[in-house]
Amino acid sequence: MKRLPLLAAALLTVPATLTAQTGPTDPVFSPAAVRAHVEFLADDLLEGRDTGSEGHEIAARYVASQFDGLGLKPAGDNGGWLQRITFQKTEPASTPATLTVTGPAGTKNFTHGGDVLMGLNAAEPHLDVTAPLVFVGFGLENARLGLNDYAGLDVKGKIVVTLRGYPKGLPSEEGAHLSATKGKIAESHGAIGMISLGTIQSMKARPWARMVQFANDPDFTWVSPEGVPFDAAPGLRASASLNDPAAEAIFAGAPGSIAAIRKVADRTGGKPKGFALRTSVQIKADSVSQRVTSPNVVAILPGSDPKLKDEYVVLSAHLDHIGISPAKPGDAPDKDRINNGALDNGAGIATMLEVARAMAQAPDKPRRSIIFLASTGEEKGLLGADYFARHPSVPVKQIVGNVDLDMPLLFYPFTDVIAFGADHSTLGPIVAKAVAPMGLKLSPDPMPQETIFVRSDHYMFVKQGVPAVFLATGYANGGEKAWGEFLGGNYHHPGDDMKQKIDWEAGARFAEANYRITRAMADGDTPPLWFDKDFFGDLFAPDATKAAK
Repeated sequence: MKRLPLLAAALLTVPATLTAQTGPTDPVFSPAAVRAHVEFLADDLLEGRDTGSEGHEIAARYVASQFDGLGLKPAGDNGGWLQRITFQKTEPASTPATLTVTGPAGTKNFTHGGDVLMGLNAAEPHLDVTAPLVFVGFGLENARLGLNDYAGLDVKGKIVVTLRGYPKGLPSEEGAHLSATKGKIAESHGAIGMISLGTIQSMKARPWARMVQFANDPDFTWVSPEGVPFDAAPGLRASASLNDPAAEAIFAGAPGSIAAIRKVADRTGGKPKGFALRTSVQIKADSVSQRVTSPNVVAILPGSDPKLKDEYVVLSAHLDHIGISPAKPGDAPDKDRINNGALDNGAGIATMLEVARAMAQAPDKPRRSIIFLASTGEEKGLLGADYFARHPSVPVKQIVGNVDLDMPLLFYPFTDVIAFGADHSTLGPIVAKAVAPMGLKLSPDPMPQETIFVRSDHYMFVKQGVPAVFLATGYANGGEKAWGEFLGGNYHHPGDDMKQKIDWEAGARFAEANYRITRAMADGDTPPLWFDKDFFGDLFAPDATKAAK
């Protein structure tokens, strides 16, 4: 991609034309303005905006300058725009990690990047763990959903072996959340490590070859202001994922084969029973850690209602992407390896900036205050949003709702939107009502197998008890094809750049939809509320006021 001079690119950001009304036909949002933001953020000069990189720092200054030009209030550290986060970055050392299986079939050795993918443990840079194995099914535990995979199993001091994902038929968002907490569940039972195996369904969604592509990516976690790296399950010393040859090795002599277990797991409601395996493993992994920093960019538009201005609605989008792919043997010297992230998530940031512009220039300001958050570290595990949700600019109890913008696919004139998480709170009806005048419909999650509910920044607000949704363009009117082609092609690839045939009219329309949604959240007499007896509301905000569904 041809680079744009930095100043020239910045000058391409033209203000959107505003009118006093916000009807569906009013020219509130300019396709050119959306394009100009993405054009800058996806330029080769920024080298893919990787967390901790100079390119991301440039992008952060760009967003801050946009906020400043709109007259917003800085809400970062020390009265500035940036919330600086320290990250611990851990990478494999030069010696490849190994997993050795010992059991009835003898000893078999596997090396990282082949049929095993080994996790890193910054707390033990020279990890060497040997322990017996226990198969624990999906490794889930939740009385409300009838899950108790650890019943009758002794895993203390052992390494548990789990299936990826969750039982078929379980609600996708609840299942996705529980899948994301398997480490904490294993730790609570005394396990010291966890090995994961693919199911028939998960291997279709993420084939082993695709997982191996990211085998040597560094591991990141945020560091608290007190200097402590965050670890959700510090008691788990070792982790690994296994391909079939390694999976078959650890099931040597077991009462059931991995193939039979997968067949059970592939049935609706299938919950393979756990049992002690007759094998043990030794996991050895050397790693190297360093500290890097990267900022969130945070701004506030103060509310206009004296009674509601101390309540805050958060509109968020992640600013980071995945940087430059390493060169492969045989690559041409001029091969494009920059992952520009035009749609993921330049388009989300552009949407947020244009909504901020519309809010700031509207003659009638929102009743509640609006926080605009451009987060870092999303591609490293939703880390910037997690840090902000735990260290917010205002008390978290005053944050009443969040809409997150991540990777809107702007290839087609979309006629529906997906609000992942909409079924759990009044945000669902709020979104549906807000976009209805535009002729847009709210559709349910069309790809539950991707567990998207736990894969974007809004989830970190949910975990702090805040009703939240992740908004995306829908599957109707060509959307399903567009999503399939993008996820199977340019997603996390250098092809996600400005050479794509992006529909900038769709970008302006998406910005208008989010303006309407954010205004509805900010202006309503009642803030967004969790529904009564909702799984996530009861789990993360048990004492909050609830709404009847």
